[in-house]
Amino acid sequence: MPALYWLGAAALVAAVLLSGLRGGHAAEQAFVIPPPTLDEPAVPTHSATAVFAGGCFWGVQAVFQHVTGVTQALSGYAGGDVSSANYEDVSAGATKHAEAVQVSYDPTQISYGQLLQIYFSVAHDPTQLNRQGPDSGTQYRSTVFTSSEQQRQIVRAYIAQLNQTGVYAKPLATTIEALKGFYPAEAYHQDYLVHNPQSMYIVINDQPKIDNLAKLFAARYRPEPVLVNP
Repeated sequence: MPALYWLGAAALVAAVLLSGLRGGHAAEQAFVIPPPTLDEPAVPTHSATAVFAGGCFWGVQAVFQHVTGVTQALSGYAGGDVSSANYEDVSAGATKHAEAVQVSYDPTQISYGQLLQIYFSVAHDPTQLNRQGPDSGTQYRSTVFTSSEQQRQIVRAYIAQLNQTGVYAKPLATTIEALKGFYPAEAYHQDYLVHNPQSMYIVINDQPKIDNLAKLFAARYRPEPVLVNP
């Protein structure tokens, strides 16, 4: 009986997981939101960076790797000290770090505000506090790390704007933190979705984000991702 019980329980769990799949991918939630009313002004420079945290960095990195105008999306750690910027310490949840992604982009092709729209729409669920999907802890918090007063003002205004839309079931949990440093993650975390497309974690939690990006931001979607290690 115990063996049969556990087999039955495992089958039930599998059935629940599979019931959420559509065409092999989970029905990951996405939010149809307006662009920010406040954005950075047009500038002639072709290089700028933004740092976003929204759960496991595998999925956030993968989303931005498929965005036209992004020149690199690098998984890493932000919020803590360099001495604890490693996966083992960060996973313990006491380093002040968040798993984050540094997005390098061309402002003549895509703006900071447009990156934020993708971040709040399909890259993660910004209403979840200190968790994202199956992952919980402050290392998975929803945070925008800003490197300038202009970025901080844009994010703050956009959060207020989105909270007024009624799109989300509850207020955004996203915080704004001044970027003190960004530390690239270990090599095996880079381009993780590309190297592990059959991972059940990727199939359920991350590939749907890419599908939603293609549907909701078709004009900005790039089929071939820009990789850290081509």
